[in-house]
Amino acid sequence: MLSIWNKGTSAHRRYTIRTMAFMIPYAAICIAMMTTDAFDAVMNKPAGWVLAAAVSAPVIGQIWATLSLMRESDEFVRGVTAKQFILAAGLAMAVAVFWGFGESFAGAPHLPAWLIYPLFWALYGATSPFIRSSR
Repeated sequence: MLSIWNKGTSAHRRYTIRTMAFMIPYAAICIAMMTTDAFDAVMNKPAGWVLAAAVSAPVIGQIWATLSLMRESDEFVRGVTAKQFILAAGLAMAVAVFWGFGESFAGAPHLPAWLIYPLFWALYGATSPFIRSSR
């Protein structure tokens, strides 16, 4: 991480700062929800939507940070990052559709829709080493 900070571009440094700014609150809210009873009072009430928005906002911010990295980077980095992003998004959608039909037709257990986000980033990380060209 330190080498990226020292050798990376200013766009990558801004991306790192933005990612930390969004993911630290996201992780804190998620950990608090999993380890405490602090949010039990709002479950299944209109205030639960406020909690859903609070947890979703950093996710939206992280997507914006990634798109900003693409916008602020040179043409090569923009092209490679866009290919990686598009491939991971397509694979995540394909897995979600497959699982949804499995739930409908094969009795697969229900999975919450929010799992698409960590699935996307897992697929992004798994496929990125294989995409090294902007072509």
